[in-house]
Amino acid sequence: MKKTNSILRLIAASIIPAVALTACSENDEPANGGENGGSSNPDGKFVFATTVQGSNATSYVLLTGESLDEGTLSTVGNGLTNDGSTQWVFYKDYLYALTYNQGNAGTTRSYVLGEDGQMKARSTEYLISRFSSYGTYNDDIITMSTGDGPANLADAQGYLPKTLLVTYLNVEKETSTKNDTSTGQYNMENFLGNGEYVTLAGAEQSGTRLFCGAIPMGLSQYGVAAGNGKWIRPGFEHLVHDEAGGSGSGSYKANELVGTQYPDSCYVAIYSNSDLLHPVIAKTDKISSPCGRYRSQYYQTVWAAENGDVYVFSSSYAKTMSDTKQQTKLPAGVCRIPAGSSSFDDYYCNIEAQTPGGNRSFMRCWPAGGDCFLLIMYNKALTEKNPAATDLAIFDASDKKLTYVTGLPENVSSIGKTVYSQNGKVYIPINVENEQPAIYAIDTTTAKAERGVTIAATDITGFGYMTPKL
Repeated sequence: MKKTNSILRLIAASIIPAVALTACSENDEPANGGENGGSSNPDGKFVFATTVQGSNATSYVLLTGESLDEGTLSTVGNGLTNDGSTQWVFYKDYLYALTYNQGNAGTTRSYVLGEDGQMKARSTEYLISRFSSYGTYNDDIITMSTGDGPANLADAQGYLPKTLLVTYLNVEKETSTKNDTSTGQYNMENFLGNGEYVTLAGAEQSGTRLFCGAIPMGLSQYGVAAGNGKWIRPGFEHLVHDEAGGSGSGSYKANELVGTQYPDSCYVAIYSNSDLLHPVIAKTDKISSPCGRYRSQYYQTVWAAENGDVYVFSSSYAKTMSDTKQQTKLPAGVCRIPAGSSSFDDYYCNIEAQTPGGNRSFMRCWPAGGDCFLLIMYNKALTEKNPAATDLAIFDASDKKLTYVTGLPENVSSIGKTVYSQNGKVYIPINVENEQPAIYAIDTTTAKAERGVTIAATDITGFGYMTPKL
């Protein structure tokens, strides 16, 4: 049986170990490599990252508890206060608070569970580069984004090539290192051979290889200028901006073509190790880009199953592009790269067709044990106004079947960013309006949810299982 190194990941990023079965059957082993809800190691605890909204201030508290299935935990006089996080990442009995700040570096620190059963902040606090996605490999949490390269690589017009910016957070050594972009080896321009630059969505380790969704972003100033505009597709000339504009994650510069000219293709970059150099590119035209989106964040939708097969999900987010030439015609779906292969096989499932109205997509997804995956579904089509990601569904990859989860509260305000899987169930935080949030346990065979431990807080922003560190 194949094991992984992770406990939890999000966005978009965990491998959830389970028995290698061909369906979503019950599993006697938990998702974190040996800890069965605290029973395997009586010193272990579940850890809950919570937000408490007061009348005058917001506070963030890390709570510990014994169970996911019952009880109530209060933040009053309990837990470790902290500065909050964009994404909580539980990995190898360490908890990292990854903080994202638009256009700036984020302050990151990590936490451990002490022998006294209380959470403790580790000594080192450091800055990480702005990131749009993340993943794990061996002892590293990897954050990634695509940004401007160094000045020495500028073209004749002074335009900078888009470059992969990586930070490696070694959880054991408590160090932070960045990739060397000065030589140009991390150039992301013309990454797919069509002139466009890409960003990476997620990092999924399967064996020694690393699988990353490669998301085409269009033509940068550098790409537009290359070869006197040779990479601009006929009929797409109007998409090149005459002047700078937009704001936040939607900002753009003059002489950029924002958004891909090839929305009906899916690409996965397969790396031999965590250096993120010299990838093999797997391509299929059955689905669109392999990621979920929320503003500038790219959620991981490339996941390895227990037998090593890699399932590649596409939310077809390109349907939301304003220009019809950049809108994908493909529905949300899933394809597969078989274990040991570097290309897609003929596996395909139209997920969208199995949703109410046959037109709904999902925001993000995770493995849920066996051949099952948990998806956060939108409540309406992406092309409709203000779709909310407040539904859940179980996807059985063997049967190519999507089943909506029942038993959830009606007043869901948001759904958590981390999951935990054991004994045929997958657990996820559910935040509700005007009520206390709770962890819900979802049976992957029946897709029925049951309310578990309740947290006396405003939101549960992450949770995981940890054992004490000396």
